[in-house]
Amino acid sequence: MIEAQTGVVFSPESIVRRQVASWRGISAEIVQLSRLEPFEYRLRAPCHLLIASHRAERRDGETFVEGLPRSTRREFSRRLTFVPAGGGFSGWQEPRALTRVTYFYIDPLGPLIDPELRFSELELAPRLFFEDAALWATADKLTQEIERSDKADRYYAEALSVVLVAELARLNRVELDPERQSRGGLAAWQQRAVEEQIEVNLTAPMSLIALAESVRLSPRHFARAFKQSFGQPPHQYQLSRRVERAKALLGRGEMSVTEIAVALGFSDTSAFSTTFRRFSGGTPRDYRRALA
Repeated sequence: MIEAQTGVVFSPESIVRRQVASWRGISAEIVQLSRLEPFEYRLRAPCHLLIASHRAERRDGETFVEGLPRSTRREFSRRLTFVPAGGGFSGWQEPRALTRVTYFYIDPLGPLIDPELRFSELELAPRLFFEDAALWATADKLTQEIERSDKADRYYAEALSVVLVAELARLNRVELDPERQSRGGLAAWQQRAVEEQIEVNLTAPMSLIALAESVRLSPRHFARAFKQSFGQPPHQYQLSRRVERAKALLGRGEMSVTEIAVALGFSDTSAFSTTFRRFSGGTPRDYRRALA
């Protein structure tokens, strides 16, 4: 079982204060930023990592969980993040507030866990900055027990830990969505990851291979699952999203058609107009005139 002291590494370490606790199957620590200055963090460990971000605001920065797109979200207080055992977690930020988070290091084989859950056999999906009321409530109660230090009730903490693990197992069952999987579509977390990747890269559409790798699927399986989930192949979907972005820009009236074509990565105005007509039935100029 990994100890919290060998958990998430901060650089510089001097800007954080840690309060550590451990019991059967789980180690945990509350990490509090002591001053507002840029820092980096990273972890790759044989345990599962659940992060409860109680206060987290940044002016700039990014967070990376292996298997998901990088996030530059600036406010993620009261959000959760989950990193499966062996996965990478890293990032940097210029904080806007004194960050306060709780890290839970969960041993997949820990003696705490009910064998009937078969927790060690679950292929848990990574999740970044998500919300789940039940899981948050349990993580918050455990944080309060850690804060009590020597006065903490170990048996209560262990009971809460069993609930925490059960909630993670429940989340995984919901995410896998057996009905959708039987139809061959993408899991919910994979859909979210792909949508974010595509939106971030509208000006330079991603290849099929890159999209497939972002959700840990082979290109062939990904192409089939993507079409099942989105109703069209990845290339067509990316073009349709570029056209929708173009419509939004045309509606604002701040850029010319040529400027919009360049901003969205089209080779020239002609290619932009041809693609726009294919998806909307008219040219960009027709669309703008109709809005006037």
